[in-house]
Order: sequence, then structure tokens, then C-alpha cells
Amino acid sequence: MTRPARDDAPPARAGLPGGWRRMRAGAAGLALGLLAACGIGPGDHGGDAKSEDEPLAALRARMVEEQVAARGLRDERVLAALQTVRRHRYAGDTDPRRAYADTPHPIGLGQTISQPYIVALMSDLAGIEPPCRVLEVGTGSGYQAAVLAEMGCEVWSIEIIEALAERARATLRAEGYGDRVHVRAGDGYRGWPEEAPFDAILVTAAAPRVPEPLLEQLRIGGRLVVPVGEPWQMLEIHLRTEDGFEKKADTAVRFVPMTGEIRDGR
Repeated sequence: MTRPARDDAPPARAGLPGGWRRMRAGAAGLALGLLAACGIGPGDHGGDAKSEDEPLAALRARMVEEQVAARGLRDERVLAALQTVRRHRYAGDTDPRRAYADTPHPIGLGQTISQPYIVALMSDLAGIEPPCRVLEVGTGSGYQAAVLAEMGCEVWSIEIIEALAERARATLRAEGYGDRVHVRAGDGYRGWPEEAPFDAILVTAAAPRVPEPLLEQLRIGGRLVVPVGEPWQMLEIHLRTEDGFEKKADTAVRFVPMTGEIRDGR
């Protein structure tokens, strides 16, 4: 869960001169073309007949085009998941259109849904293919978990704020993900060992250091995606190999701090 301000947007990456740009007219329709190749069009919900206003489906398509595909993320499964999952249902805002803005979205109790691009980026960096088992530390609204479930994963998600865990569980159930996302309230530092190993673990809060117990819950070939550092973080990927772990730093971000046991003694 990222901070409410637009400070979780990473700086310009190689291949994107001038920083983040909105999609130019000549590139319009890129994401929709990729989605069409997957057999998914605006407003589709994986065969689940959910009614919603067409303007919100159009906003979601525009979000995918301008905020994700235009920034270089082309994984069809990620784009299709963001097109399908109804972000506004997790935002809890009286104006659902606000959920599709290019910014983190507040969900109360000092927490937010991450900016759409950050959700897409972390989903992409996880390197998962269905069927997959994913652990998420920091459920928040449940939006990231829903995206992972839409990508074909079974998700175990831990939220340290009990009220948020209950709300996310209810939203995920109402949106049709209750059988694919398992939510529990608690400290995620030690993960969910009884369900390990996982193909990927995503931490959606800033850790002062890599949580060691999570590394041990990865299968060989699995990845931990975690923002590490304070006050800004680097989004790190830790790949478990036969010989140990390989680390890669990807992007500068800013998330709300991870709380609980990881802060003991600091």
C-alpha cells in the first residue's frame, strides 16, 4: 500500500526519455489491441456477468492504455487482469471515477491502493504463470490480490489492520474472488508457513530490511518482490535458486512503512 500522495511514482526508467508520458495519439489502442489478442475487451469480466456502467469500463481501458502499456509493460496477462478487475470496487469512494486516476488512492486508516502502474509493475516482476501460489503481505483493499487472482493464481494475503482485512475479504467475496484469495488478519513478517512454498511473494509496504522468513517460504525459482529502505525504497526482486538467492533492484518507489515485528528493536 503506497502513500496517499503521488510520491510512489518511480523516476524515469531507461527507454522512457523525459520521464513518464501519457500515451501519444499514434499509440492509442495499444493496450486494447493486446487485450483483444487475449480475447478480452472493455468491460469483460472473464465470463462473469457483472453489470457496470460503460463509462467505468472505458475509464479502466484508458487506465491500462495510458498508465501501464504506455510505460512499457506489455505482459498480456497483467494488462488483461487490470482491464478486468473493477478497481473502483476496492476504493470505497463516493465517486468511483477517482479510482482510475494515475495516483495512489486512499482507503482509510492511513492506507492506500497503490498507483495502477505500481500494481502492474509488481505483478509483472513476480514472474508468475498459472497455476501459481502467491503470498501477499499487506492486503489493504484487496485490489492487488484480485489482480493476481485474475492472472490465474491462488493468493494467501495477510493484513495487519484487522478492519482492513475484514473489508477486503468482503469485497473480494462480492467480486467473485473469495475462492481464490484467502485473507487473514495478522503480522505478515513471518509469512504463512503452513501454505508454503510459494511461487511468488509480494510485500506491499516498505520494509527497513528484507524479511528473512519470507525468503525461506519461496520455492526454488520463486521471487520475492519487496520495497526496501526509508524514506524512499528500491523495489527489489529476490530470486531463489538452487544455490541461494539472486538480488536485483528495479525501481525507486515510496510505500507506507511495514509495521509489526520487523520494527522490533529498531
